[in-house]
Amino acid sequence: MRTNTALAKWRSGTQTIGVWLSLANDHSAELLAHAGFDWAVVDLQHGLLDYGDLRHMLPAISTTDTIPMVRVPANNPADIMKVLDAGALGVIVPLVNNREEAAAAVSACRYPPEGTRSFGPVRAALYGGAGYAAEANEQIACIVMIETKEGIENLDSIVTTPGLGGVYIGPSDLAYALGLPPLGDTDDPLHLETVDRILKACKSHGVPAGIHTSSLEYARRRLEAGFEFVTLGTDSGFLMRTATAELAEARGTVAEKRESTGY
Repeated sequence: MRTNTALAKWRSGTQTIGVWLSLANDHSAELLAHAGFDWAVVDLQHGLLDYGDLRHMLPAISTTDTIPMVRVPANNPADIMKVLDAGALGVIVPLVNNREEAAAAVSACRYPPEGTRSFGPVRAALYGGAGYAAEANEQIACIVMIETKEGIENLDSIVTTPGLGGVYIGPSDLAYALGLPPLGDTDDPLHLETVDRILKACKSHGVPAGIHTSSLEYARRRLEAGFEFVTLGTDSGFLMRTATAELAEARGTVAEKRESTGY
C-alpha cells in the first residue's frame, strides 16, 4: 500500500507543514498541493464544501505527493468511514472531549479486529494501491482535536488512547474553552500556557502534536516550539492576504483589517 509519508515523518519526529482547504475548488486544491506541502486537509466541518466537492478535490491532491486528509464535521463513524473510502489517508476529528470519544474515532478508522470500520474502499484501494485492506490500519492517521474545556480536563487520558495518530489544536475553539475571544493566533498568556501544556502531554506520551496557524510568524514559532505538524495557512487566507496587500500597495493605501474568520 502507498505509504502515508506525513504519518511516517511524525512518527520519526520529523516536522511537517500543511495547508488547509476551505473552498470548493479542485483546481485550487491541486495548485496548493503542487506547491509542495507535506499534507493538505479538506475541511468538511467549516469549509464551504461538501462530500460532492471532496470527491473531486481528493483526486486533485493525489496528482502530487502531498498526503490528503479530511477534517470531518463531527465524531461520527459514518462520516469518518466515508471520507476514508474516498481516499483520505487521515482524518481530523473535532471537539473530542474524553478518552471514550477518542477511542471511538480510532475504531472508526480501523478494520476489524482492531476497529469497526466497514469494508468498502471504493476509491481508497485504487489510490492506496495493492495491500490496502491489509495495511490500511497502519497507514491511516486518526487525529483528534483537543479544543474544549472537557477535552483539556481529560488531556492525559485522551493523549494515551491506543492507536491515536496525533493531536491537533484549534486555537479559536481552544480560546472559547478558556473564556477568551476566538482570535486564532494569539499571545494571550493563558492560551499560550494551555497550548504548551497540550504539547508537553503529547511529547510525554510520544504522540505527534499539530496546531492551526494563520501566519508565517506563528507557523515558525510553533515549529520552534516542537510541533510535528503545523498548518501554514488556508486557501482563502492566502488569497485574501495577497490580494488585499497588493491592492493596497497599488493604491498607495493601507490594507483594511478584516474580521477574523479562523481562515
